Amino acid sequence: MDNIKIIGKNRHAYHEYHVLEKYEAGIVLQGTEVKSIRMNSAISLKESYVDIEKEEAWLIGSRISPYLQGNINNHVPERRRKLLLHKRELNKLARQVQEKGMTVVPLSVYFKRGKVKIEIGLCRGKHLYDKRESIKKRESDREMERAVKRYK
Repeated sequence: MDNIKIIGKNRHAYHEYHVLEKYEAGIVLQGTEVKSIRMNSAISLKESYVDIEKEEAWLIGSRISPYLQGNINNHVPERRRKLLLHKRELNKLARQVQEKGMTVVPLSVYFKRGKVKIEIGLCRGKHLYDKRESIKKRESDREMERAVKRYK
């Protein structure tokens, strides 16, 4: 079993989208970004998305807090970060994103064997009634768990 430590999740993505496929990607970071993440600083994926251009994937809109002990060479908190994927995965994602309503969003960030990895998902946007249905299902599951706990 791989030693995985989750750093951050994008809960907003599961509410707004149906996740069809998941991919694991490496991410190109500067030194102060990695140090900031290791110090458990906030990494925000809420408004971020993945853009595929010229056979490269870019994470746009994510925010990594500045490193507190950083100096003048500290990183820019909101910058484009390159994602590392296999060429066949990039081509497949690029084809599928061209379909109407499909997008690629980051789902979570984690350490795997000491490296920062990001899980991205190929997603289709939910309609309002889908969101309401998801909320109802989640609430009914909670009610079921409460009822089971009461009768144990």
